[in-house]
Amino acid sequence: MILITGSILARPDTLDALREAGIEHSRRSRAEPGCLAHNIHVDCENPLRLVFVERWKDRDAVAAHFKVKASVDFVVSARKLAAASPEIEILDTQPAKIG
Repeated sequence: MILITGSILARPDTLDALREAGIEHSRRSRAEPGCLAHNIHVDCENPLRLVFVERWKDRDAVAAHFKVKASVDFVVSARKLAAASPEIEILDTQPAKIG
C-alpha cells in the first residue's frame, strides 16, 4: 500500500478557495481505481494549513492519479493559491497487525 501525505499553506485571502478546491480534488480522487482513501484536513495548530492523507493500492495507481488532468489542474491551481510551496511525501507501507 502507498501512503501519501501532503500539506498546503494557504494565504488568509485564499483559504476558502483552496479548501473548496481540495475538497473537490479529494472527492474526485476517491473514485479513481486503486484509491483506498483520499481526505483533506485542517491543521488544528495552524488553520491556514490544509493536510492531505491518501492511501493507494500500489504505485501504479498513484502514477495513474498523477496523470489525470484534473489532478494536474488541482496542483497548478493550489500552487497559485498557496503561501508557500506544497509539501508531499510518498511512502510504501505495510498494514500493522495488532494483537
